[in-house]
Parts: sequence; C-alpha cells; structure tokens
Amino acid sequence: MSDKKTRGRALAGTSGQTTVEAAFCIPLLFLLLLLLVQPMIMLYNHMIMQNAAAEGCRLLATKTTAGAYSQDKYEGYIKRRLAAIPPVDVFHAHTNGRDWEITTDGDETSRVVTVRVVNRLAPLPLLGWAAGLVGMCDEEGLIVQEVEVSMPTQPSWVWDNSGGGPQEWTTQWD
Repeated sequence: MSDKKTRGRALAGTSGQTTVEAAFCIPLLFLLLLLLVQPMIMLYNHMIMQNAAAEGCRLLATKTTAGAYSQDKYEGYIKRRLAAIPPVDVFHAHTNGRDWEITTDGDETSRVVTVRVVNRLAPLPLLGWAAGLVGMCDEEGLIVQEVEVSMPTQPSWVWDNSGGGPQEWTTQWD
C-alpha cells in the first residue's frame, strides 16, 4: 500500500508539466512554420518565373520581322504563364500600378534570345525586417525576385556552317 502512495505522490508533482512545456513549444513551432513559408513561396515563384521565361525564349526564337506581332503580344504570352502565381501581395505585389517587369531580347536572326522577369512580393511579418537587413528589399520594402533565361535559337553547327542551306549542312556529317 505504501508503494502505491509513493507512486501517486511522484506523479502528482508533474501533473502540470506538459501544459507548461506546450505553452513554450507551440509558439516556437508556429514561428518555425512561419520561417519556412516565405522560402517556399519564393521557391514556388522562382519555378513559375523560370518556366515562363523559358517558354518566352522558345517563342522569341521563332519571332520574325515579317510578322505583325508587337512586343506586347510576346509579353502577354509570358504574363499568361505567370498567371499561375496568385495575385496576393505575399506572392506578387501590385503596388503603385506596378506589374511584372518583362524584358525580351532577340529574334530568329539572333544567336541567343533572352527573357528577364522581375517580381516584387511583400515579405511575411517578422521576415520583412530581416529581409531589409540583408538587402533583399527595395525602397518600398518589397522583396525583389529576378529570373533571366537565355537560349540559343539554333544549334551551334547551324551558325558555324559557312554554307547556305540544308544541302551544305549535311555535307559536314560525311
């Protein structure tokens, strides 16, 4: 009987321990979760921007001077790919009438085509000041993400061949 009393007294001293531990651990767990959300948002944005820029390069490689297409059509094509990023400030901030900054360079006569996409997003709470300290933010306090993709329009052997058309291209393989 005394053995049961001793066990009961030992357990009575730790009855509120888990509540106190939870009071410390749960806020730390949420803080760690918050610290992981911003990098995941930025990684998602980067993947979508990279893919949109690559698709834009593929389109620019077929751009001819004979076509009646304006630069807005090419940027619109890239913006449609960027629509996978939600128009929420933590993903893409539409502040001061600012939209995506898209720069394209090259056409089918160029050796290389390049697409550059710049995005600005609002940092999550607690991370905004840290991003500002390391220089990731612009003057408006937004994080700046930039992606630039360059691709050749033709394989190198096409440009290196001094001959004219496909008949001369095949002779270099003999």
